[in-house]
Order: sequence, then structure tokens, then C-alpha cells
Amino acid sequence: MFMGEFHHTIDTKNRLIVPAKFREALGTEFVLTRGMDNCIFGYPLSEWEQLEEKLKQLPLAKKDARAFVRFFYSAAVQCTPDKQGRIMIPQVLSTHASLEKECVLIGVSNRIEIWSQEKWASFSEEAEENFDDIAENMLDFDF
Repeated sequence: MFMGEFHHTIDTKNRLIVPAKFREALGTEFVLTRGMDNCIFGYPLSEWEQLEEKLKQLPLAKKDARAFVRFFYSAAVQCTPDKQGRIMIPQVLSTHASLEKECVLIGVSNRIEIWSQEKWASFSEEAEENFDDIAENMLDFDF
């Protein structure tokens, strides 16, 4: 399980340090891809394989399903951290997430997310302001 918030800087070669706590759970190889809300999702291979099985079940005849799968897979990349715990973020992903310098890595249950500091601050502020409403709406999901 992934949880917590870590702040790191992406260097000029698009390398980013993955916190040791996350590296342990991600394993020696993991997958990054486009995430929702303009962040990057990172999955351990075991989680990626489970997600892949679910995506294979989406109906090919549905336009939205095809579009989602294309968008999700087209930017997916397998990563292996170097000896310093850094990963190379491909340009397509760093552009998608607007990564420039300051980044935030967060743990979200079965995945990590990589955010630009600016986008994470904006998201966090809005979520905090609306937390009571969000929590109340979670009742719709039998939470």
C-alpha cells in the first residue's frame, strides 16, 4: 500500500528521485502512465497486470473505451530506478503533468501519483475546502 506525500525536484534531464519507501513497494521495475487530473500514475507490475486485465474487458465497440485505452497505453513506460533511486520521466508524461522543477509524489493505495507542485497545491486547496462535501458524497459509494 502506498501513502504519504514527498517533495522532490526533477532535474534538467527529466530525472526524479522516487522515495525509498515507494521504491520498496514498487519493486525493481514498475509502470508509469498518464493519470487523471494531469498527474502521472505509477503502478507496481503486479497492479499493472491486474489493471491490464480489466482494460482488456472494455468493449472495443465503445468509442470512449477505445479512446481511454489508447490514451492510457500510448504514454505507458516501464521504469527501473538507477542506483540513486532516480527514474527518467519521458517527455510526453512530464508535459502531461506540467512537471518543471518542484514535484510532489503521493501514495494512493495501490499506486503512486506524480504531480507538479503547483497543480498539487491547487488540487489540495480545493479538496480541503470541499472535504465535507466530498466525504458526504462518498456515502453514494457505500463508504
